[in-house]
Amino acid sequence: MGVPARLHHYSFKDYLTVEEMNPVRHEFLEGEIYAMAGGSILHAALTVAVSSALHKQLAGRCRVFSSDLRVRSLATGLACYPDVTVVCGNVETDPESKETVANPTVVVEVLSPATIDYDLSEKFDHYRRIPSLKAVVYVWQDRRQIEIRARGALDDWRVEIAGSGAIARLEPLGCALDVDALYTDAGA
Repeated sequence: MGVPARLHHYSFKDYLTVEEMNPVRHEFLEGEIYAMAGGSILHAALTVAVSSALHKQLAGRCRVFSSDLRVRSLATGLACYPDVTVVCGNVETDPESKETVANPTVVVEVLSPATIDYDLSEKFDHYRRIPSLKAVVYVWQDRRQIEIRARGALDDWRVEIAGSGAIARLEPLGCALDVDALYTDAGA
């Protein structure tokens, strides 16, 4: 996560006001507002490649959203912008914001050097508290690797890693991501 915008305890409503007035996106957690850094060229290209692949496979079944969509874990209060969000079924919004989704089915994070530790640990802890969430997909920038953490029937999380030459199966959605094709599409 970035550096707090100020050391002040903000409400979620305060955060929404900051978001409306500011072109820079922020995450919100425990009363703090964190500015998010911009991504690299590869980050942007991988995000589009994953989004496109999911959109092709899920058309008519689920909606695929860009990183402009804010997602909130109602259980923990985290509000953030995953790189790609998939919602199957009706979109449910946060009680305090009709522009914030509270029921993602899958979120995708393209891992950046500055946020990788946070994304794989603390942020995942927030994500897994979202009841509707069936999987979190992590896409590496420094190697051809996709990790899928999928929720099991007993609320346990299974981890599958697919590298170069492999297919990452996103079983909760009945689709798959060809690792090499994604990275080739992204120019990597």
